Amino acid sequence: MTEDLAATLGRQETATLEFKREATNRDAIREAICALANDLTGAGGGVLLIGVGKDGTPHPVDTGDEALLAITNLRDDGKILDRPSMVVTAGIYGGEPVIRVDVHASSSPPVRVNGIVWVRPGPSTRRATADDERVLSERRLSLAVPFDSRPVLGSSLRDLDAELLRSTYIPAAVDADVLADNHRPLVEQLASLRLCTSDGVPTTCGLLVGGFDPSAHLPGAYVQFVRYDGPEADAPVVDEEELRGNLVNATRALESLLTSHVHTRLRDAGGFQEESWPDYPLDALRELTVNALVHRNYESSNAPTRVSWFTDRIEIVNPGGPYGQVRPDNFGRVNDYRNPSLAGAMKTLGYANRFGRGITRVASALQRNGNPSAEYDITDAYWAVTVRRIE
Repeated sequence: MTEDLAATLGRQETATLEFKREATNRDAIREAICALANDLTGAGGGVLLIGVGKDGTPHPVDTGDEALLAITNLRDDGKILDRPSMVVTAGIYGGEPVIRVDVHASSSPPVRVNGIVWVRPGPSTRRATADDERVLSERRLSLAVPFDSRPVLGSSLRDLDAELLRSTYIPAAVDADVLADNHRPLVEQLASLRLCTSDGVPTTCGLLVGGFDPSAHLPGAYVQFVRYDGPEADAPVVDEEELRGNLVNATRALESLLTSHVHTRLRDAGGFQEESWPDYPLDALRELTVNALVHRNYESSNAPTRVSWFTDRIEIVNPGGPYGQVRPDNFGRVNDYRNPSLAGAMKTLGYANRFGRGITRVASALQRNGNPSAEYDITDAYWAVTVRRIE
């Protein structure tokens, strides 16, 4: 018999238990998930019950598969950064069906919703204060964090382009109203965004997103582009570039470079009309190259991300094989993040609409353009993809 959650969790909201009467206000649900993931009280996370009023009265909701999936997808739509770990299940509360969301404490707080940090110091969810954020930032440093959130020894704030970050990443990552009221020093702002530590040492993510020259501290942090006048690597080189800047500038330069090499031809569109048709869809190339920069291994490889452009195909090779729960046999269906803070930063900067959709988006773009399907080669040491020219 299914346990009644009213008996096991209680009928009153606490710092680790929140009630939502219905699932219609998705932003409120995101804020509740964010607050529980930030775990200000240090309880290890908490539970959100959807289908229970603030007074503990049950209000039955749909707990079918689609309803549960809709709540699960809130984690992956790119509005909650970094993505929390949570489990969504159906349950019974006061004899009525409810949706139960178990949210685990984040290992890299503060978690934000649309740039705002939410916390739950008691039986209510509210915006975090500057002191709340400071506590969460210090807690992050005390936990075992992914490589991209660790400080890069030997670097300093002088390695970060503060003006670039002030004009691009900070306003994109932090809500405008919060930013207007924010009088904290730059170090505290950058620390709350995982770009540096509280004492001003840049993190890997900070150098990659806004460093003057990330490759000075992370030798493999650059893109090598080669265009060959033939189908093999022994053909004459038409163009060769090394993009060594931070990802804000490098992605702009890379998109311009890819655009300049995509060729278009006129194709009959019917009715005595012609239309331009590219040999490669730019949105697929953009998705693949950004994914390569986000998911590559920056920790133990000095190899660059390589883009090799031949007369009949493009090959993108990246150091670092499958990570976490991703394996060669489930690649494209399951996703995990070697560099979660970097993934969140690129989402914030607008290089992805949501998480876990890149392979699907590439497949759709290639199909629409008439190109063959992408060919993936995944090993323990590297990840490679080949995109073939439209016939």
